[in-house]
Amino acid sequence: MTRTPAWGERMPGVGVAALAAVVAWLVHLAVPAVPLLTVAVAAGIVAGQVPRVRPHLDGALRPGLAFSGRTLLRAGIVLLGLQLGLGEIVGLGWVTVLTTIGVVVLTFAGTWWLGRAVGLPGHEPLLVASGFAICGASAIGAMGGAVRARQEEQAVPVALVTLCGTLAIAVLPALWHPLGLTAAEFGHWVGAGVHDVGQVVATAQVAGASALAVAVVVKLTRVLLLAPMVAIAASVERRRVTDAAGPRPAIVHLFIVGFLAAVLLRTFVPLPEALLGAAEVVQTTLLAMALFALGSSIRVGALLHTGWRALVVGLSSWALVAALAYGAVLLG
Repeated sequence: MTRTPAWGERMPGVGVAALAAVVAWLVHLAVPAVPLLTVAVAAGIVAGQVPRVRPHLDGALRPGLAFSGRTLLRAGIVLLGLQLGLGEIVGLGWVTVLTTIGVVVLTFAGTWWLGRAVGLPGHEPLLVASGFAICGASAIGAMGGAVRARQEEQAVPVALVTLCGTLAIAVLPALWHPLGLTAAEFGHWVGAGVHDVGQVVATAQVAGASALAVAVVVKLTRVLLLAPMVAIAASVERRRVTDAAGPRPAIVHLFIVGFLAAVLLRTFVPLPEALLGAAEVVQTTLLAMALFALGSSIRVGALLHTGWRALVVGLSSWALVAALAYGAVLLG
């Protein structure tokens, strides 16, 4: 049986992840167009390539980084539910809600199929599909926890969704006027087609407050689909895993229940704005710490030799979700 590290063993790694989150906040404050979570995962990737740092990441810091990449990520996902009220989704109208669900389902299915077709190992097809279709690195962490994916399996999908989401920040605004979209339509396109919430904000804000408002609500509608998608995947994994291979995954994990409870709390209880603001700060900090930890496990040298298939799947999924989201805008 694997021994659970003591808190004293975890603290150095957790402290480094917290420091990285602070640095990411400072960079974001200095350059608001750069999403904070993108900075966090990029910092982890960079740290993982430094020869003198690697032994520490794989040694004394590993228990705390593993705790950050798993437990703190789940806590951040629970708090993410406080950003979403069901009334905001209803206000989008049934056509927008249905097309948003369609974009998520088709992107998920197409990405998962392509990942399997090109031979991505283990749970990587499922994790890449989750990140690109639903809500970026948060979805990868949630799905990884549900199917008990190793942290190493989550690292490449996180890197891909960060790379392609950052690419969207530059590419989508350049296509706004050539495609003839209004500000609200551009916001709809961004919300339905960009992966992480922070990347959505960074992309949509160039078109003004109205575009940003639409983008965030559409994006959070996709976030709400995290719970049923994870539950379905865990159910499938539960059937696949035999008793001889160990205990089966839970169909609905406790942190997903917490996420749904947070959504219902936000919907039916009038929470003070100060409380919601504080929860958002804590949520973002926890996710930044988790993404730094996940990024630190990536080794770019190995990725360049073995990860070309993952890159093909990531870029193809990025193009697929953007095209489907544009179609949803036209239908809306």
